[in-house]
Amino acid sequence: MTASNELKKSPLHERHVALGAKFAEFGGWQMPLEYAGVVAEHTAVRTSVGVFDVSHLGKATVKGPGAAAYVNACLTNDLGKITPGQAQYTLCCNERGGVVDDLIAYLHADDDVFLIPNAANTAEVVRLLQASAPEGVEVTNVHDDYAILAVQGAKSDEVVAAIGLPTGHDYMSFDVADFRGTPVVVCRTGYTGERGYELVVPNAAAVAVFDALLDAGARYDIAPAGLGARDTLRTEMGYPLHGQDISADITPVQARSGWAVGWKKEHFWGDEALRAEKERGPARILRGLLAAGRGIPRPHMSVLDQAGTALGEVTSGTFSPTLKKGIALALLDAAVKEGDEVTVDIRGRQESFNVVKPPFVTVHVR
Repeated sequence: MTASNELKKSPLHERHVALGAKFAEFGGWQMPLEYAGVVAEHTAVRTSVGVFDVSHLGKATVKGPGAAAYVNACLTNDLGKITPGQAQYTLCCNERGGVVDDLIAYLHADDDVFLIPNAANTAEVVRLLQASAPEGVEVTNVHDDYAILAVQGAKSDEVVAAIGLPTGHDYMSFDVADFRGTPVVVCRTGYTGERGYELVVPNAAAVAVFDALLDAGARYDIAPAGLGARDTLRTEMGYPLHGQDISADITPVQARSGWAVGWKKEHFWGDEALRAEKERGPARILRGLLAAGRGIPRPHMSVLDQAGTALGEVTSGTFSPTLKKGIALALLDAAVKEGDEVTVDIRGRQESFNVVKPPFVTVHVR
């Protein structure tokens, strides 16, 4: 663990302290884990609205003639399928097909792409893109220049609109709007499954935007939410977390994220390995597990068949506040199918689970 005084801090850090946040390290940043409690914050998002500070997420720009075409030749998804003003989930893979990182690409123009990687992987994604960038294309790490606020939940439109920012645009599309003289990117994205927005805000305006959101959301009982609730929310949706469900050793084919791969593209990093794995079929696949009893699974716990033979292991596991049951994502032998019954070794107890297809819960209209 890194000493707390060596960790980076969000521009909203003092606000979080005043709100009574408990902190934890995320990718070299000291970020709020919870305020009133994970279950309360999770429930607020599922039933009304919450606001997350996710400023630890990376930020990078790729600019210059052919910038979008260059990004498209590197990352997995087909950037040619979207137009300026839209965003896209995509993957940065290594030559073996493993996932260096998953990220969101914001297409501003053919010569201007904004990337949001994960905190711990930003420097490596930037390094890789810089290393092969053609003349005239500049890749810049702007990790410390922006805050990101995620307003998530059924009442997110009302809260965002109340502070004068645009709402109602299509999922995975964005606008650049003015907030008291500062440009703010407002994108219909999120990591909770609920309707919501992510706001990319220059650091200097972060406190003003955060305060305005809490003030506007008071009538909807808005909750400041920590990254603990963000994790339970995304697990209920079956969304992968880099370093657990996808990694340098876990490919998008294994993680059932092939939908984020532009298979018809001529080239992208890791394409040969991924095409070969897709053709022959993966040896292991990421599946959902739903507890039949009271067991709460955790990462790295062994998954077994009824005879006690190892099938794989849990990659993400938690208590679902919505279902009041244990849920998990697990990387299992490809022979395991939905509908099968398996057990998870939870501290020496064999707890029964059903193999299911995520998401585990039904959410509000996106």
